[in-house]
Amino acid sequence: MEKRSYIWFERRRRTRALELAQEQISKALDTVNFLKNAARELVEGDKKEAMRQVENIFKVEKEVDTLRTEVFKELSKGVALFAEYREDLMHLVKRLDTFADHVKDAGRCIMMLEEANIPEALWEKVAFMTLVLVDCAQALRESIEKIADDPAGAIKGAKRVEDVEKKLDDEYLNAKKLFIKYGGEVNSGALVIFNNLVEFIEHAADMCADTADYIVILSSRE
Repeated sequence: MEKRSYIWFERRRRTRALELAQEQISKALDTVNFLKNAARELVEGDKKEAMRQVENIFKVEKEVDTLRTEVFKELSKGVALFAEYREDLMHLVKRLDTFADHVKDAGRCIMMLEEANIPEALWEKVAFMTLVLVDCAQALRESIEKIADDPAGAIKGAKRVEDVEKKLDDEYLNAKKLFIKYGGEVNSGALVIFNNLVEFIEHAADMCADTADYIVILSSRE
């Protein structure tokens, strides 16, 4: 009877923690959508609206931090039987938090480039990269949502995350090639910041793939 109670307790903690993790990735996905919107507004020449979208990134990223803390508090209530699962889930939510941090850093770069003279082709490339990043984050969200009820589907979704991340890697290299073509038209300081922007987008995609690895582990434990 006591063993059965422990199993129930463990499952309850898993469920609540997963719910919070799902909410965390939903918020993280919001930051990516705002980043995509900011890049698109810069392509269209509306800097004021682009900056508003960046401010939204900063606001939601704080909410992602709060959710990480809530997940950790929930997991701290677990029992010994829950230890391995708890550790893996902690790794997952830490990576979601880092993912949102990279998006925030990309937003900061956009803010610093507000008055810079950046060729439209470069903004177009960033806008496309953010579209791919949204797809990557959405695939991650769908995979997380399936961990408890459809582990096989979660693992399949994690594979899709990796496939999309590879696509973004290709776009990252294409963006670097554009630096050679347009580098002479951009202030050297602005080019450094723009390079950082591209790097942060690529780092966010890498973090999606890293998080997907833990989805596979968690789904295999179900």
